[in-house]
Amino acid sequence: MSAAPGLEAANPGVPWPATDGLGRRLPMAEEVGLPRPDRFVGVFYFLTHGRHGDRGPFDVSKILTQDPTAITNPASPLWGPLYANHHWGESIFGYYVSEDESVLRKHAQMLADAGVDVIIFDVSNQLTYPESWRPLCRVFEQVRQAGGRTPQIAFLCPFGDPHKVVQELWGQLYHPGLYANLWFRWEGKPLILADPSALDDFVQYGEFKTPGVLAGLHSLGQSFTADLAFSAVAAALPTWGARDSAVTLSLFHNGPTGACLLSCRHEKVQDNSWVKLELPGPLPPGKYYLEASLPQGTVGWWGDASNSIPGGKSFTDGKPVTGERDLRIFPAEPETGPRTFFTFRKPQPDYFTGPTGMNQWGWLEVYPQHVFTNAAGAGEEMTVGVAQNAVDGKLSCLSNPQARGRSFQDGVEPGPDRRDYSGRNFAGQWRRALAVDPKFIFITGWNEWTAMRFDNTSPFYGSGPVTFVDQFDEEFSRDIEPMQGGHGDAYYYQMVANIRRYKGVPAIPPVQSQPITLDGHFEDWAKVEPEFADTPDDPVHRSCHGYGKGSHYENQTGRNDIVAAKVSLDQTNVYFYVRTQAPLTSCSGSNWMLLFIDAGQNGKTGWLGYDFVVNRINVRSQQTTIERNLGGYHWGKPEAVSCRMAGNELELAILRATLGLTNLPATLDFKWADNLRQTGAAGDFTLNGDAAPNDRFNFRARFEAANIRKN
Repeated sequence: MSAAPGLEAANPGVPWPATDGLGRRLPMAEEVGLPRPDRFVGVFYFLTHGRHGDRGPFDVSKILTQDPTAITNPASPLWGPLYANHHWGESIFGYYVSEDESVLRKHAQMLADAGVDVIIFDVSNQLTYPESWRPLCRVFEQVRQAGGRTPQIAFLCPFGDPHKVVQELWGQLYHPGLYANLWFRWEGKPLILADPSALDDFVQYGEFKTPGVLAGLHSLGQSFTADLAFSAVAAALPTWGARDSAVTLSLFHNGPTGACLLSCRHEKVQDNSWVKLELPGPLPPGKYYLEASLPQGTVGWWGDASNSIPGGKSFTDGKPVTGERDLRIFPAEPETGPRTFFTFRKPQPDYFTGPTGMNQWGWLEVYPQHVFTNAAGAGEEMTVGVAQNAVDGKLSCLSNPQARGRSFQDGVEPGPDRRDYSGRNFAGQWRRALAVDPKFIFITGWNEWTAMRFDNTSPFYGSGPVTFVDQFDEEFSRDIEPMQGGHGDAYYYQMVANIRRYKGVPAIPPVQSQPITLDGHFEDWAKVEPEFADTPDDPVHRSCHGYGKGSHYENQTGRNDIVAAKVSLDQTNVYFYVRTQAPLTSCSGSNWMLLFIDAGQNGKTGWLGYDFVVNRINVRSQQTTIERNLGGYHWGKPEAVSCRMAGNELELAILRATLGLTNLPATLDFKWADNLRQTGAAGDFTLNGDAAPNDRFNFRARFEAANIRKN
């Protein structure tokens, strides 16, 4: 299967198995099928960390643990200042800032491994944050130049007036052609989530002063004279809060009795929006008449008593009346610039309404989420969210205990004693999206972490004396990036699992074994397949300030850069091979080039599923040891294992009987890791040294009798 026309093939993610902290195993190709290159995933990504002052960090979860009554006491000294950003919890990477290159590199790795195609930057608050996306793009380019993978990038612009932001992004990034290989393209052009009708130069008449009501078989109209060729015309329509309003806009030549040039039905009209009639091609200067008719629900047309529209009159039922109706006239589209450079999708801010026209995308909705369609009317995009600040059909705040938190299910937000880390809200939204199967799924979100502290003057429904709108605490938050403690990385692997169900995943081929001699010469590994590749250039080296004054993160545990591994089998032994980017460091200490083996593919046994560890103690140039797990991070009596090493390569042999591989076919999972802190926590693989493969993932070796060659 090839990708859809105008689209690159989707990132398939890594095929490796993993078991999360809740014992949930990732689905493999046998369960979800092979990659579908015409299905795409985007994740909302935030650029704000360290960009709004140096106060804090103020951690809501820690504040409420220290004093649960602080939520009703805005004067508590534990809170940061009013309107200051507060963290809902602590990332596994700490309270980092957006230019921390070690964190950016890890984000690229984790999201690419998950199968995420594009990170969509939030620039919806009229700031473009170039001081954040520039270092990210630079790091992503470095990862790619080293042979690694990263998602693409796109932007979600302000919902109401994106003109300033789009122009800034055009001037800062797109027009100069910077980082063009990172741009996510849709329909052959870079994607941007912005309302294109708000970008055009236009002439506007009227200021929302007096609404005229449209009802029944009546019509409202406005004539005008265009001095220049124009590409669209729009009317300002109130609905008085109704969500199901619809209207037909029609454009006539000369006046209400002239020839009808174009007519279009507009559904789900948003209150006080400019409803636009896009023309198939520019119309020449002349006299025209715009009419609204065939209303559904409550709808009208804003106007006032003035007569400022050139050659214009207002009409009711085709008869002239006093005053004029609010009107926008859009000059013909220029040949160059943002309007022709991007593929636009208008972002829908509302969680409840769904699309109000073609070529719109959502970013977050309540269940059941709507399907957003393209210009041809085909279903194109859906949202999937971890939690939603919504209560009783209204936009609310996540500090409202009735909001839809991570454990929300079947219309109910459970009490604290019935919450867990299984992601029931997230799972329900995924089930809905998987059933519909759109071309694109937009996930909210990755790393927002902070929200401003408001008081009860906040305009959001359910505000209290201490109010947080978009993030609050561990239950009422919507980030997927792993956290310190709490749910850890559970939401990350839940996302990976569902992306696989949506997009498929590559199959893991069986091992093609070859006879191996342990001699420190590695030519006999050349024909062994597959080669298990790890992300290059990723050992941890971190040195960057953190959130607030005086904080600093330092980690120089990165040492041996593991780039590839292989496994082979004969009648007696299992052979393991590993290669690093540079010559191996001295084999000293208890954390040098550890090999973890899960012989039973049971993530609930051993330590994180690992039944054995190799190289933890007594490593020599020709002999090392294997230890059996005793539970937790505790290991039994070491047994000798033969090994050889030279330069940047290492090989060793373990008896098949030791690993329980006496009968074929058989499978084992394994992982190499260098310079762990050996904390006994899964996060050790993420934070320290180098792990191959990354994080909780394992390589999987599948052995079949037909693929074992004898000497």
